Amino acid sequence: MLTFVYFRLTFLFSLIILISNMFQNNIKIVFRKEWYHSMNQTTSASVNSNRPLTTSRLVRIALVTAVTCILAPMSIPIPLSPVPITLTNLVLLTGLYVLDWKDSLISYVIYLLIGLAGLPVFSGFSGGPGKIAGPTGGYLAGFLIMLLIAGLIVHASHGKRIPSIFGMILGSAATYLFGTLWLAFQMDLGFMAALSIGVLPYLAGDLIKILIAAGIMPVIGGRIKSIEPTR
Repeated sequence: MLTFVYFRLTFLFSLIILISNMFQNNIKIVFRKEWYHSMNQTTSASVNSNRPLTTSRLVRIALVTAVTCILAPMSIPIPLSPVPITLTNLVLLTGLYVLDWKDSLISYVIYLLIGLAGLPVFSGFSGGPGKIAGPTGGYLAGFLIMLLIAGLIVHASHGKRIPSIFGMILGSAATYLFGTLWLAFQMDLGFMAALSIGVLPYLAGDLIKILIAAGIMPVIGGRIKSIEPTR
């Protein structure tokens, strides 16, 4: 059993590193002109000093994605609701203290691609396109909006707790709206009926997750960010 877990984690981490490198290469191609322009304005010494930062950034993206793949599948079903209790939003919110909002979006997109490919990284250890197209797919897509809103506010406020909590609540509200609309469409429900089974039972738990993320992650995230690869 331990051997299986070890090889699964090794495979996931290797896959995440590979996809992250693909993202990095695509970004360089799209913004090649801007990259060359900035390179021409810097000295060779500053270029060399930025390489470890790029490596560190890539490792952090892979680390957050791997943690998401490991913890997000853990879920608790709720009677009379197709939406389970998961750790997905907690992992994503805490990741905002390890990555900036752009890298958080990249990490989450990689996670979605891994799940769409069929690996069991979605809630209930499920995977495949059917999960996105199902009743809870709106919440998975809505997390992109949450990361964008919460990430911008968290980083604009430099991780200060009160603004960060406000940003996380606002981002979560956007996810609730998007997820509820999709749930109502998928299950042929009214908006309030979908809200009552897809959001209201989870409000208290989600608030606790937000408080945990804003309470402990500024310290932990700062320590992780301070780690740089040796030259």
